[in-house]
Amino acid sequence: MIAKVYKYRTQYLMILPAAVLLFLFNYVPMAGIQIAFKDFAIGSSIWESHWVGLDNFSFVHDSQFWKIVQNTLYISVLKFVFGFPAPILLALMINEITHPVFKRFVQSVSYLPHFFSWIVVAYILQSFLTLDGGFVNDIIGRLGGKPIFFLGTTEWFRPMIISSGLWKEVGWNTILYLAAISTIDPQLYEAAKVEGAGKFAQIRHITLPGILPTISIVLILSIPGLISVGMDQIYPMMNSANQEVADVLDTYVLRNGLQQGYFGMATAIGLVSSVISLLLVVTTNSISKKINEEGLW
Repeated sequence: MIAKVYKYRTQYLMILPAAVLLFLFNYVPMAGIQIAFKDFAIGSSIWESHWVGLDNFSFVHDSQFWKIVQNTLYISVLKFVFGFPAPILLALMINEITHPVFKRFVQSVSYLPHFFSWIVVAYILQSFLTLDGGFVNDIIGRLGGKPIFFLGTTEWFRPMIISSGLWKEVGWNTILYLAAISTIDPQLYEAAKVEGAGKFAQIRHITLPGILPTISIVLILSIPGLISVGMDQIYPMMNSANQEVADVLDTYVLRNGLQQGYFGMATAIGLVSSVISLLLVVTTNSISKKINEEGLW
């Protein structure tokens, strides 16, 4: 063991800073989990706070909490249904572009929104969708329709979240699939052409099977996201008019943990969400290994 470590000492030194950061920011903070079982308040020590058992888990009896869970699952499932296959389809279409300059242009334009913060995206949406001078409502008015209060209507909040998420992240997520497609042997396509296979047949029998391991890994990593829909996207566009459908677990924890000071309950909700995410990862990984023998471990 010591000889093996010495042999690869350079590689171990290279990953040492990342390992230290992982330990400091991912494992050391886990000591704070005990706040979920204590009566903790700002100004007191975690270690000196009194144990309260499962009192901080009383939120399970709150009907408002289960409404928030419903909102979270509704948005997360919609984001998964539309967001997971979209990068695969876009990667397949970009792969079929033969002109190299136009192909690079499409790739650059598609993943450029990823570098915008959600605050910037929210500002863009507000500028486009506002009632007074908004571009979309201006077009609706020119076509003879009535302006729509997109930002203050519960019916339009979820479509805004799904569509803005797709616009921002779909191009960035194609990078992984395009890299996987580039590893497929070109001779397979040549042989398929000789056999008379068209584009769709090549995609079905060569491209998709070739990137299936990558799809499996991305699927396993995406499933835990069903519990967290992303506060950084939801919070900037949430207001009192759409809060009924916009309030999710992340905003609920923020409001109770930081704004109202219920740190124990907020930590308890986070702990439950983390346990559920872990179970989802383990389950999805087991299913993936049984289906196509691909998994994270």
